[in-house]
Amino acid sequence: MKFRKATVNEIDQLIYLRKKQLVDEGIEPNQEIDTELKEFFTNKMGDGSLIEWIVEDNDEMIATGAIIFFEFPPTYTNKSGKKAYITNMYTKKNYRGQGIATKLLTKLVAEAKTAGIIKIWLGASKLGRPVYKKFGFKETDEWLELDI
Repeated sequence: MKFRKATVNEIDQLIYLRKKQLVDEGIEPNQEIDTELKEFFTNKMGDGSLIEWIVEDNDEMIATGAIIFFEFPPTYTNKSGKKAYITNMYTKKNYRGQGIATKLLTKLVAEAKTAGIIKIWLGASKLGRPVYKKFGFKETDEWLELDI
C-alpha cells in the first residue's frame, strides 16, 4: 500500500470517496452535492488550508483522511489560536481493521505539528470513535480532541 498526499487532479475521486463515507455513516443521499464538494476541495486544497492524504493499493484509492487548519482568537489554553480539524476519514470496507486509519491519523497529526498546531478536533462516527480514542483523542461535550 502506498500513502501519499492527494492532488487537485484527484478531486473527482475524493468526491466519490466522501459520498461513500457519508452513505456508510447512514446519511441518506437525498440531494446532489458534487458541485459543492468540488468547490470545497478546489478552494481548500488551493489555499493550503486542507491537506488530504490517500492510500492506494494497486493504483486503487482505498482510504483517505484530511486535516483542515483554522485560526481562532488566542486563549489561555491555546495561545496561537490555531486549531486543526480531522475529516474525510474513510477506508473501503474490505480494507478495514488493518491499521490504515491509524497510519493516516499519524500522518495527519504530523501535518498539524509541522504547522505549529497544538489542538486537533474531530467529529467521529460510531465506526471511527474507537480508533480515535485508542489514538489518544479525548471526548468533550461535542467533539473528540487531541492535545499534541
